[in-house]
Amino acid sequence: MWVQQRLSMPPVARGFHLVTPQIVAALPELATMTVGLLHVFIQHTSASLSINENADPDVPVDLENSINSLVPEDFAYTHTLEGPDDMPAHVKASLLGSSVTIPVSDGRLALGTWQGVYLCEHRDRGTRRHLLLTLWGAAD
Repeated sequence: MWVQQRLSMPPVARGFHLVTPQIVAALPELATMTVGLLHVFIQHTSASLSINENADPDVPVDLENSINSLVPEDFAYTHTLEGPDDMPAHVKASLLGSSVTIPVSDGRLALGTWQGVYLCEHRDRGTRRHLLLTLWGAAD
């Protein structure tokens, strides 16, 4: 079975935002899957996706601080028409990536105990973000 759903996320502040619950809620068919894969793709170039620890609220803060130190805004970028946070956002999105693929087992995402999917907003004022969710596998 193949299922595809477009998930529109409201604008969020710059940072790492856990979106696993919204993804699961958008795919009721997930509960019928015995085995499969979920591919999550973000349709933007200044935001990204990541799988990381979802239990300690310090983790997203440290991830944001770390990525900001790796990709500073005060670098001599050539592409500056959309503001000082735009080109660094593109670099961060390139480093982290535009998609994640998660195994599905017995009707649920087979994430590790402490894992969750993060929408990584790299702009100071992010816009509505769109995720394309593609689920495929064997159903009950």
